[in-house]
Amino acid sequence: MAKRKENFFSPENAKRPRQEELDDFDKDGDEDECTVSFTNGTSTLTAAEVGIIESIQLRNFMCHSMLGPFKFGSNVNFVVGNNGSGKSAVLTALIVGLGGKAVATNRGSSLKGFVKDGQNSADISITLRNRGDDAYRANVYGNSIVVQQHISMDGSRSYKLKSETGTVVSTRKEELIAILDHFNIQVDNPVSVLTQEMSKQFLQSKNEGDKYKFFMKATQLEQMKEDYSYIMETKERTKEQINQGEERLIELKRQCLEKEERFQSIAGLSTMKTNLEYLKHEMAWAVVNEIEKQLNAIRDNIKIGEDRAARLDRKMEEQQVRLNEAEKKYKDIQDKLEKISQETNARTPECLALKTDVTAKKRTYNEAEVLYNRSLNEYRALMKDDEQLCKRIEELKKSTDQSLEPERLERQKKISWLKERVKALQDQESSINQEIEQFQQAIEKDKEERVRIKREELDVKHTLSYNQRQLKELKDSKTDRLKRFGPHVPALLEAIDDAYRRGRFTFKPVGPLGACIHLRDPELALAIESCLKGLLQAYCCHNHADERVLQALMEKFYSRGTSRPQIIVSEFRNEMYDVRHRAAYHPDFPTVLTALEIDNAVVANSLIDMRGIETVLLIKNNSVARAVMQSQKPPKNCREAFTADGDQVFAGRYYSSENTRPKFLSKDVDSEISDLENEVENKKAQIQNLQQHLSTLEKDIKRNEEFLRRRQMHFRELKVKITESISEIRELENIEEHQSVDIATLEDEAQENKIKMKMVEKNMEQQKENMEHLKNLKIEAENKYDAIKQKINQLSDLAEPLKDELNLADSEVDNQKRGKRHYEEKQKEHLDTLNKKKRELDIKEKELEEKMSQARQICPERIEVKKSASILDKEINRLRQKIQAEHASHGDREEIMRLYQEARETYLDLDNKVRTLKRFIKLLEEIMTHRYKTYQQFRRCLTLRCKLYFDNLLSQRAYCGKMNFDHKNETLSISDMVNRRIAMDMILKMADSQRFRQFILLTPQSMSSLPSSKLIRILRMSDPERGQTTLPFRPVTHEEEKDRS
Repeated sequence: MAKRKENFFSPENAKRPRQEELDDFDKDGDEDECTVSFTNGTSTLTAAEVGIIESIQLRNFMCHSMLGPFKFGSNVNFVVGNNGSGKSAVLTALIVGLGGKAVATNRGSSLKGFVKDGQNSADISITLRNRGDDAYRANVYGNSIVVQQHISMDGSRSYKLKSETGTVVSTRKEELIAILDHFNIQVDNPVSVLTQEMSKQFLQSKNEGDKYKFFMKATQLEQMKEDYSYIMETKERTKEQINQGEERLIELKRQCLEKEERFQSIAGLSTMKTNLEYLKHEMAWAVVNEIEKQLNAIRDNIKIGEDRAARLDRKMEEQQVRLNEAEKKYKDIQDKLEKISQETNARTPECLALKTDVTAKKRTYNEAEVLYNRSLNEYRALMKDDEQLCKRIEELKKSTDQSLEPERLERQKKISWLKERVKALQDQESSINQEIEQFQQAIEKDKEERVRIKREELDVKHTLSYNQRQLKELKDSKTDRLKRFGPHVPALLEAIDDAYRRGRFTFKPVGPLGACIHLRDPELALAIESCLKGLLQAYCCHNHADERVLQALMEKFYSRGTSRPQIIVSEFRNEMYDVRHRAAYHPDFPTVLTALEIDNAVVANSLIDMRGIETVLLIKNNSVARAVMQSQKPPKNCREAFTADGDQVFAGRYYSSENTRPKFLSKDVDSEISDLENEVENKKAQIQNLQQHLSTLEKDIKRNEEFLRRRQMHFRELKVKITESISEIRELENIEEHQSVDIATLEDEAQENKIKMKMVEKNMEQQKENMEHLKNLKIEAENKYDAIKQKINQLSDLAEPLKDELNLADSEVDNQKRGKRHYEEKQKEHLDTLNKKKRELDIKEKELEEKMSQARQICPERIEVKKSASILDKEINRLRQKIQAEHASHGDREEIMRLYQEARETYLDLDNKVRTLKRFIKLLEEIMTHRYKTYQQFRRCLTLRCKLYFDNLLSQRAYCGKMNFDHKNETLSISDMVNRRIAMDMILKMADSQRFRQFILLTPQSMSSLPSSKLIRILRMSDPERGQTTLPFRPVTHEEEKDRS
């Protein structure tokens, strides 16, 4: 007996696959889980025409690069060959190629295992016969159907179902299942496809239960049993549904009765709905009535507005008269002042000339007085000399002593020595005096330098203190921007908010104004600050009462004597002034107004009133600003311009800014803080240098003062010595010995002295007369000067009250202009309101027409309505709420009717379904009882038939055997062991009796002992040669087999 057993492939009748199996087959992710039955067809033909496997071809399948094509006969086919020649590959390919799972082949658990190593995919091509009356879609496929399957390395597969001509008809798995179902091909049935493993399991298994299962599966009794179990499970589930339906029927019946009761309880809603419709009619005409009343009110308001417009016109005319009077008064006062100014200017030259004359006469008088005093001193000296001469003459006359000659010589010698000493002392005095002057000049220069440096130090300290305050404010402003405008501003604003909440303000004051504006161009910050200055810290109030409240609040934060923010009193408006007719314009440069983003109209109007920001241009470049404003005619309505450095430019003047950086409007706070910190450090260093310089100057001044004091002391000592020496010389010179004095000479000298005294006295009298004359002239000139000065002062005194009057008149003119502007704005605002009212009248008239049209649609005839629309609306809402409450408790009539009908229909439908299911269950139970009996009878018949075939086949060979079925315990026992040859003969005899069936048997035997027959085809497979990729394959005839044997 050969080592290996034959593999058997034979079509067998089997049941159509269940729908669940078709559904499972759709899962292409893993074909190992797919289970499909294959059946093969017709049992009434003498020669098979459909479902026959005509050929198979493999590529890269299992360990073979190419196998086939193999052409099979229509009845018995033997595939013979040695081990490794590809018999198992052919059988596996038939199972897999016709949709079988990988597990069913006993060759692997996944399709990817069938792809040859080193290749990406495998292909199977199977050709099925499709001829005769039972052909499947013969008009599409023709006489054969080609099933091509492509298996990828990832385990996925795809199908192509081709016609006889090679045209792809379908790629769907369902189409293949339909074909196999039509041909009744079942590859999972062991009677149809019996693999080596399955035959071993059947023949060598000692487990009678496994044999019984094989019998049940082969006869499809197992499928019938499973179907019966499935139907019984379905019946139980249906019974559960019937029980649930009966419970649901009870609930639906209760709901149906409730809805019927609710439907019967809402009959009273019809009356309320009728009333509601009538109220809607009244409401429609009530709205018309109210619009007519509104129209009448608007017409009355328009009439009142026109009267008021006329009154405003009269007030404007009166205001114009008052303005003309104020301007006339202002002009008269101005003319008077001009006249006084002209008269003052006319007297001013005379006054200046008189003042010059007075000064000259005073100087002449003073000179004369000096000459007189000099002559008086000279006269007094002559009188003293006369007295001394007379006294000396008397002494000489009395003196008779002639013994003093040596003493005189000694005096003469001493006088000479004293004179030399005086000269030396005078030279020394001159030198010391020069040194004193030098030290005085040095001390004065150092003191002047000290004063200058102290003044500079004070200025630097002021600047340092200002910078430190500004630095602190900037640092504080990083957390609170409002502190830029002053340390008390946040607290003041909180106090303003609190006072406004308490109702102390008519309108909440606005400010500081700098916090309410934003720059469009940050480079213009310094220019705008230079223009607005203190207005950036100002506040706006609606009236003077609000101003007084704000002043009282400011007193809490600003002490007396300190500067407070300015308060602007101007009526608050919601719209900004229209300044287009008076605003400056330049195509290249903005005005202050256009350079700012101002959200609050009050802020914009205040800056326009106080600073005229619509007439101020902003020009970044200084030279360009000069060219625009001074080198050519300034733009229309432009009064002035500011540069990016803060310089102010007029048509004929240019003022440089004192500030170098913006304080309030800068956005780059960190950069400013850094610059200020550097500047503070520079100022501190500058102060330290100045203090060091001051210390050096103080030391120099003290040292020079000490030197000066010493020189002055020495100078005074020299002065004293010189004076003493001169006095001693004079005393020595005045001492004359009586003997040496010439009395006559002295008498002549005395006489000359007297003559000289008379001349001096006469001169004195002349000088005194001249001095008195000059004094009279001086007094006369002073009187004239005082008179004209008094006249000019009188004119100034007259001008002062006129100036006050002029200021008052100017204020009055401004007030009258402001009043006129106020009435003009009021008139404009009033006319706008009046026009708005007229437009509103037109709209209301159109609305009235629409409402009347709508009312006629609701209620064609107008009805008298005494109630207002609001009262009717409330009544409608109440009635609606009542209806809604009824609806909430009972529901809408139509809705309830609909719900009632739905509930009734649902109840009847479910009751009908339950009844139908009960009838179905009853019928199903009868059918299943009958079917089970039939199943048992069919199983008994199959058992008897199987035993009959078994006994018949054994008896033909004079063998005996026994086959016992135990359906209760599900066992099958077979006592028979025949050899392979006898089994083969029995197979061939059975095949001969069933020529309409196709048998394919795979065996390693040569099958040379087979009889010659046209029904038998032997396909011999040769061992593949090394490097060969395609195996040669051809049919082997009976004669060739006999020759080889």
